[in-house]
Amino acid sequence: MAVTRPNSDDTTISAHDPLLPWLLSIKKALDEWYLDNQSGVANLDKLLSDCITNFKHHSQYKNDIRFLKIWFLYLEGHKDFEKVFREMEKIEICIGHSLLYQWYALFLEAKGKWQAAHMVYQIGISRKAEPLEKLKEAHSLFLDRISGRLNATSLQKVDKGELIETEKSGVNPWSSSTMEDQLKRINAKLIKYDGYRASNKVYSGKVALPSGKNLSRNKIIELGGKKYQIKGCAGQGGFAEVFKAFVNSDPEDVVALKIQKPAFPWEFYMYRQLDQRISVEERSRYGFAHRIHLYSDCSILVCDYIPQGTVLDAINSYVVVGKSMEEVLCIYYTIEMLCILESLHNVGIIHGDFKPDNLLIRYTRDDLTTDGFHNHSGPWCDQGLCLVDWGRGIDLRLFPDNINFTGDCRTSGFRCVEMQEKKPWKFQASLNLM
Repeated sequence: MAVTRPNSDDTTISAHDPLLPWLLSIKKALDEWYLDNQSGVANLDKLLSDCITNFKHHSQYKNDIRFLKIWFLYLEGHKDFEKVFREMEKIEICIGHSLLYQWYALFLEAKGKWQAAHMVYQIGISRKAEPLEKLKEAHSLFLDRISGRLNATSLQKVDKGELIETEKSGVNPWSSSTMEDQLKRINAKLIKYDGYRASNKVYSGKVALPSGKNLSRNKIIELGGKKYQIKGCAGQGGFAEVFKAFVNSDPEDVVALKIQKPAFPWEFYMYRQLDQRISVEERSRYGFAHRIHLYSDCSILVCDYIPQGTVLDAINSYVVVGKSMEEVLCIYYTIEMLCILESLHNVGIIHGDFKPDNLLIRYTRDDLTTDGFHNHSGPWCDQGLCLVDWGRGIDLRLFPDNINFTGDCRTSGFRCVEMQEKKPWKFQASLNLM
């Protein structure tokens, strides 16, 4: 791989921002690396190392997020990551930014050093690293993740003597122990569902699975006898990434591949429950999952791809031009949301993560008339909203009728009042958007 070195003669750029030419060179090197199937990694590491050496003592870049990202790119290829972090802290690279602590803690967690990761979160919070709310939210999610891995004794001392709630007044439906118990209970049913494909081995395809840091367009991965041509990233979360893909290179057959690590079959189960409980007339409002490929290290969920974007995208499209969505359209989408929730709750399902990001917009290809609007028939079946991302879905039929839940969805800005006040909740979890 040819790595372009920064042009020292470009004095106009260098005088104001000496780091910029390096950033452009690193971006070019990364692009070539991805396209070249990750060859030339040593050259890229050398470029990153040289950049850090040149600028690590420049006060101009101590709080520059761009420089922080260069450190983390370098870190991924470094064996002694803790030594690198200690150096970053010593020379005060972005110590006031929450990303430093979030990324450091994730590295430690991946190595199984949970107590050390917990301490890193606490250090960042004590320093009031910004944005502080994001850091606190990441810390809470971290505590949720490790709650099922640690024994009961250590759980009670994780937060320096501050007890983690035992949820006596209800059940946390998203705790590791609850999820593990439910997956055991449904396993016999799960393995019989159409589209369920499981292996006890790690994913070992000829082509590596795509990821945000290793995304090559037109990469083709083979799953279950089908070839999926990756066309881009459609979404990304804390534990999963979603990619747009052509099936067997056919642009008319487009799907979404949701790749999650570790493997997570629960969402596939929720989609099959929707197939069974929601009427045919309303089923298109909740997304479809064709199949799931489960491996010991990851799962790949194959779903319908809806290209029109989310409600959040629609709202933002108005915001950027200084306008607001028309009132009649707001009313229409509100009716759609209420109908979606009413149908779900009637069949004993709670979505658990109801927010604009998870509501896709659907447009019919046929002309709309007043006929069929009230009963959602004809072209209106394909018009409206579609609720996706069922990873936090709750099947009430797996719990006693009088159940009350405790626990927090940890979705900033969309937590119901009961979650915020640590009170029991049930259907209130879905009313935070209303």
